[in-house]
Amino acid sequence: MTKQTPNAMPQQPTVEATTPSTGRAKLATADLITIGVFTALYFVMVCVATLASTLFTGGFGSIFLPAIAALISGCVWMLMVARTGKFGGITVMGVVIGLFLFVSGHFMLSFVASIVFPVIADLIARIGHYKNKALLLVSYVVFSYGLTGPILPLWFMKDAYVASLEARGKDAAYIDGVFANINTGTFFLSMGAILVCAVIGGWFGQRMMRKHFIKAGIA
Repeated sequence: MTKQTPNAMPQQPTVEATTPSTGRAKLATADLITIGVFTALYFVMVCVATLASTLFTGGFGSIFLPAIAALISGCVWMLMVARTGKFGGITVMGVVIGLFLFVSGHFMLSFVASIVFPVIADLIARIGHYKNKALLLVSYVVFSYGLTGPILPLWFMKDAYVASLEARGKDAAYIDGVFANINTGTFFLSMGAILVCAVIGGWFGQRMMRKHFIKAGIA
């Protein structure tokens, strides 16, 4: 008699389980490069906003710069978040911006705002794993307030601001022009404009993501 061997059970193919990104992974070198590229693009948007605020807001000047930047930067920010999707990406972008502002001669408050608001924005986006549209929109609004660092001293550090202008050789007429529209009303107007413009800019960024970038495989 020949010895029979039991039929071997067919080997089942193994499938690796994949889980969606929760935003808890660490930033890799490639992520930092991506953040650097989009931070540079964000700087371009800020430069455009600076020019627009100078040309179209008259004597109000820089107090509407953060709002204009929030209005036109939604696509850049949303695409950066989509490409990284990890905690720290938003924070790093804010810190780089803050360092640039501080090195370029702004008060320390500009650096503080560029850390505090982006960190909060990062935490908000992380709750939705960097995918929840509503939370991403809220996150973008909070992030947009990070650019208030250069203008907050106009209201809260007037003496120091005046001293810095005098140290740069600015005369009394120039200084009076800078503070001509600085009052409680314009403070709330500026902060409210950031809120409205960030909501519009963030919504437009998400719309562009859905209609173009995702279809093109960019995000």
